[in-house]
Amino acid sequence: MKKVTDERLEKELKLSEEIEMGRVNELVPVLQKLPTIEVAEILSELSEGKLLEVLSMLTREQQAQVFSDFDFDLQYLLFDRLDRWQFASIFEWVPSEIRADFFQEISREEQIQLLPYLVKSVRKDVIELSKYPPETAGGIMSTDFATVIETMTTNEAIAKVRADAPSQKMIYYIYVVDEDMMMRGFVTLKDLILAEPNQMVSEILHSEYVYAEVEEDRETVAQKVEKYDLVAIPVLNNKRQLVGIVTHDEAIEVIRAEQTEDMEKFMGIVPDGEDVDYLGTTFWQHFKKRAAWLVSLAALGIVSGFIIHRYETTLEEMIILALFIPMLADAGGNSGSQAATVVIRALSLGQLKVGDWLKIIWKECRIAVFLGLALGILAYGKVLVLSHGTELPGDYGLPYVAFVIAIAISIQVLTATVIGAVFPLFVKAMGGDPAVAASPAITTVVDVTGLLLYFGIAILMLGL
Repeated sequence: MKKVTDERLEKELKLSEEIEMGRVNELVPVLQKLPTIEVAEILSELSEGKLLEVLSMLTREQQAQVFSDFDFDLQYLLFDRLDRWQFASIFEWVPSEIRADFFQEISREEQIQLLPYLVKSVRKDVIELSKYPPETAGGIMSTDFATVIETMTTNEAIAKVRADAPSQKMIYYIYVVDEDMMMRGFVTLKDLILAEPNQMVSEILHSEYVYAEVEEDRETVAQKVEKYDLVAIPVLNNKRQLVGIVTHDEAIEVIRAEQTEDMEKFMGIVPDGEDVDYLGTTFWQHFKKRAAWLVSLAALGIVSGFIIHRYETTLEEMIILALFIPMLADAGGNSGSQAATVVIRALSLGQLKVGDWLKIIWKECRIAVFLGLALGILAYGKVLVLSHGTELPGDYGLPYVAFVIAIAISIQVLTATVIGAVFPLFVKAMGGDPAVAASPAITTVVDVTGLLLYFGIAILMLGL
């Protein structure tokens, strides 16, 4: 797979270079045969002048498809460089949900400039879709779908589908409504083709269906599409009227965006809501996204310094304890982050709810006991090997000191695992996003608790 990908990228780069060298007329027919996503990638590597030149040689439909695959910066470049009539003629071919996304991104003045150049139906569609918040089903829905009336015959329904002319990928589901656009069910294209010509649509419709509400959170909608393996899901308003659909493609984009946001939150990176690639983000934006959590947790980490300072006398008496503080911190941080990761994932997939907290703690405690036992045995052996021959104060030999350190690390793993599991549940119960129970935050918290346990056990068992 990697070899195929490398070959494709090399081919795209070569085409870009040849277009820049002036071989536009020869290569446009080649571009027209490629998938539009590849054409968009090739054009994105061109200079502004060449990009506009090549784009002008494609059909309006191809231009719209390429526009849809561009990132916002390139879409805006076309909006800025093309005259309004020319841009509007391309824009009208663009899928409705992408039109709405672009329209919401540009300024109010630019929206006013564009609207008069759009045909009435497109203008109405853009305004209607743009009024919904982007994080809702209405904000990601498309109006590219076909409807038929339940009182139609199958012949009349097929004729109406032809008139609606939905895109090829959206023709599988045909939604059945009444005269007031209230949803009654759906039929498939196969249902219409195989039915008798004069059979009523109401006789073949599927009345049981999954739907989304227009104000429903987009992540919930995407999860429905994934759960029921749908090509698209209808979106209804509060009167149960069909106002749009959310496609499988759009659901995948939402899931990808939400997973990226959750991952950034979990790693202590503040999401900025923009889907920008790594190189497309300035160093200052990277700094701002990362600095908030790191600075806050570094300040909280001062507590660890206070604890070590408080037990300075203990460390002077038994210097060997200081040598294994890093192992204690690593064991706690890793086990806590692992527990948080599995709980957050289960919460996001709907496998767990906050009310399951007792079951979760019981399960994680059993896991932690065995993890603590394994790491305790490893720590015991590590102390014996690395500290062999070390002179120790008092009457305690190295095997006993190694046992004490192993016990402390085992208990640290147990407590860190429970903290890692409970932290996301607490945040969820408070109405927050469990992903903010970030890995750096958990690491900092278990460092503090781990040091208190470590020195407490050492003092208790070694009589320091």
